[in-house]
Amino acid sequence: MCTVLTFLPACAVQLNIACPSTGCQKMIEVEDEKKLRAFYDKRISDEVEGDVLGPEFEGYVFRISGGNDLQGFPMMQGVLVSKRVRLLLKKGSKCYRPRKAGERKRKSVRGCIVSHDLSVLNLVVIKKGKSDVEGLTDEASARPRRLGPKRASKIRKMFDLPKDADVTKAVIYRDIEKDGKKVASKAPKIQRLITPRRIRRKAKWRSEKAKRFKASKAAAREYNELIAKRAAEERQRRQSYKEKRRSLSRKLSEKKAARA
Repeated sequence: MCTVLTFLPACAVQLNIACPSTGCQKMIEVEDEKKLRAFYDKRISDEVEGDVLGPEFEGYVFRISGGNDLQGFPMMQGVLVSKRVRLLLKKGSKCYRPRKAGERKRKSVRGCIVSHDLSVLNLVVIKKGKSDVEGLTDEASARPRRLGPKRASKIRKMFDLPKDADVTKAVIYRDIEKDGKKVASKAPKIQRLITPRRIRRKAKWRSEKAKRFKASKAAAREYNELIAKRAAEERQRRQSYKEKRRSLSRKLSEKKAARA
C-alpha cells in the first residue's frame, strides 16, 4: 500500500469551513498572507469577519474551532501559547484517549493561539452573509439530518412543546428498507425522560440512601460508645494497679519500720 503525501506551499493554509444550518463543509486553500493575518494571534472560539477572505464571504462571521499543523498535531483549548508543547494528559483530557484504566501519557499538542505554523484551520459559520456560498450555505447542497434529537429537552425545544407535554409522540422515526424485507421504522431511545418508573427508582434510591445514612450513624454511635467504655475500663484498670502498688509499698515500709 502506497501513501501519497501532499506538501503545501510554505504560507498556504487550508480553511475548513462548516455550516451548522446546512450540515455542509467546504475546504478552501488560502495562500495570500494578507488574508491570513486576520486569523493570526486569535484564539479558539474567537470570531473573525469573513470579508477578509474576499467578496464571496462578505457579511459572514466565522468562529475559530480548532486546527492542526503540518505534522498533524491538533490545537488544544486552554493552552495559551502559539507553539507546540508536551503535556501530561489523563482520562477526560482533550486530544487524548486512554487505552488502560488510570493511564496517563505525555503528548505533543499545539496551543489555542493561531500562528503561521498551522496547515489546517477549522472555522464555523456564525452569521450568514448577503450571498450564498456554493456547496456550503446554499439550499441545494443542504443535507437533511439523518437522525432526530434523542434528549427530551431538545425534542421539546425543536417542536416548541410545553414542559408537561408527552415527548414520546414527537420523536422522529426513520424508515429502514432492505431488499426483500418489510419496511421497518426505528426511533431513538429518549434520554433524560421523567417517567413514573424513573420517579419510583429515584424514590427507592433516596430511601436506600437515607437507610444507609441512618445505619452508618447508628454504627458510629455504637462504635463511639464501645470506645468510651473500653477507655473507662482501661482507666479503672490503671487506677486499681496504682492503688495496688501503693498499698504494697506501704506494707513494705511498715515492715521495715517494725524491724528497726
